[in-house]
Amino acid sequence: MKSPDELTDMQRYVTMHNGTEKPFENEYWNHKEPGIYVDVISGKPLFSSTDKFDSGTGWPSFTQPIEAHGVENHSDTTLGMTRTEVRSSDSDAHLGHVFDDGPAEKGGKRYCINSAALEFVPKDEMAEKGYGEYLTLFEK
Repeated sequence: MKSPDELTDMQRYVTMHNGTEKPFENEYWNHKEPGIYVDVISGKPLFSSTDKFDSGTGWPSFTQPIEAHGVENHSDTTLGMTRTEVRSSDSDAHLGHVFDDGPAEKGGKRYCINSAALEFVPKDEMAEKGYGEYLTLFEK
């Protein structure tokens, strides 16, 4: 578990103050390497590159979380609209929002997630970093 002092200013802004980073100017929006994306605070596995897709929005987008109980959805009525906020169930960090405009053949969801809320673990390093049980995600 990382303390607030261990996070960058952008990571604190996004995760603890419900912020949003700029589209197309964040670390993982166009990232294509195989691996998993974990909660930047707790290290809990949240999303897999196997579920990542290019939504054209400029933020990392996923069709689903690795485990449904890894994230929590909350109603968000800021900005004069109703959206569904996504938070990490482990750290309560703000991650982003989920929308119903994802690929229909993958369930229709688009988890639009801020890069600053995530840390990427490459597939080749997952076992040594304690995420070996998630390597089955890449056996399809």
